[in-house]
Amino acid sequence: MATRWQVTIDCADPARLAEFWSLALGYRPDDPPAGFASWQAWAEHYGVSEEEMAEGAFIADPDGVGARLAFLRVPEPKVVKNRLHFDVLVGSASGLPPDERWARVTETVDRLTAAGATVVRQDEWQGRPHHVVMADPEGNEFCVV
Repeated sequence: MATRWQVTIDCADPARLAEFWSLALGYRPDDPPAGFASWQAWAEHYGVSEEEMAEGAFIADPDGVGARLAFLRVPEPKVVKNRLHFDVLVGSASGLPPDERWARVTETVDRLTAAGATVVRQDEWQGRPHHVVMADPEGNEFCVV
């Protein structure tokens, strides 16, 4: 049996990054723990202040397949390249002709740019556009493939 896991991302603004990555991945806010109707009810039960609640945000795959993502506030800014990054697979392995696959990539890049991401560079493979390296609103690199 596999072990459940999540990816935790250190950041300055957990709510903002959770909203961005929900849009990028089709995720939704994570459900509150069992026995609680809302995260607010959970916080009240355990005496967690609003300030403490703002220290983190959690999103999940609505189908329950992908890993949960946690965003935790840290005081220091990002200063170096990621050692781990997400690949947002919108055209990769789709079996589509290259032009149609690339159209999916550029459509997603446009949508994520409008949501606060920036384009870092476009890379090619075998002389054709292949993927776009982007940065989320806090500068974390990821690829749209």
